Amino acid sequence: MIKQTFECIDAHTCGNPVRVIKTGAPLLKGADMSEKRQHFLKEYDWIRKGLMFEPRGHDMMSGSFIYPQHNPENDFAILFIETSGCLPMCGHGTIGTITIAIEEGLIQPKVPGKIKMEAPAGLVEIEYQQTGNKVDWVKLTNVKSYLAARGLTIDCPDLGELQFDVAYGGNFYAIVDPQKNYKGLEHFTASEIIGLSQYLRQQINEKYPDHFIHPENPTIRDVSHMLWTGRTIDPNSTGRNAVFYGDKAIDRSPCGTGTSARMAQLYTKGLLQPGENFIHESFIGSKFIGKIEKETSIEHYPAIIPSIQGWARVYGHNTITIDEEDPYAFGFQVI
Repeated sequence: MIKQTFECIDAHTCGNPVRVIKTGAPLLKGADMSEKRQHFLKEYDWIRKGLMFEPRGHDMMSGSFIYPQHNPENDFAILFIETSGCLPMCGHGTIGTITIAIEEGLIQPKVPGKIKMEAPAGLVEIEYQQTGNKVDWVKLTNVKSYLAARGLTIDCPDLGELQFDVAYGGNFYAIVDPQKNYKGLEHFTASEIIGLSQYLRQQINEKYPDHFIHPENPTIRDVSHMLWTGRTIDPNSTGRNAVFYGDKAIDRSPCGTGTSARMAQLYTKGLLQPGENFIHESFIGSKFIGKIEKETSIEHYPAIIPSIQGWARVYGHNTITIDEEDPYAFGFQVI
């Protein structure tokens, strides 16, 4: 019988939850976090479900485990878990995890104010500013991001034919910009966006099988997120999005990998230049500051190295037990 206890620290990044699991991380096999992610998914996904799904979590729950680094030059490694799965990379999760880890003393950076973090998607370099015991902000330099496809179409029963692009920023995003049959996210409720996304994500992956596979890591594949754009709330912001993930979640933060994918899309289309600030709003109006730090390539695709800056706040500590005698030990979802 399984009975395991996990010490957790909870925070939110610009409104979206982050739960760092301080104790109880399983021993994983692999030469890097990509291989260890596969081991976790095969043997320990019950931990993710128990900690992320109801009744211990909720539809938007996201979390992480901190592991020792594989390269001694780096500071630590990370495994992301959330209701949608075990992501290769998570921007809001990184910002929240760094804030928790520094404020709670879970890591000791080799260079104060700078961190090298090993994610399943690759090495992520991080800067942060600290005042006393509080972390003011975290800025991460993300993995290579690129526009994987443009001008694709899909039929939507409620709206008609929609055009969309697919971009990668640590995960693959189908990006829907305002057009004839979609006037912008400001004309939709969150529940309407969720309903459309649930249907369209499945249809996109069925219509375009094997189209979205990372050229350097084939374990990263298929559209996992939908990103709907629209008019900003603050006129000083550059863009606004509603990111759908999991089975019925809208990201309350502007989404770090989504912001990276969005910048890669705009860059490839000549609409965003290196060094320009890209102030990205979430559905609730919270903001990340994005920037193209460097131009690069990934195989034959033009690509960027993006940075994302945001903040997080720690709000709680809890101890969670997963006990197999509980009929809902491994969680559930009400869809």
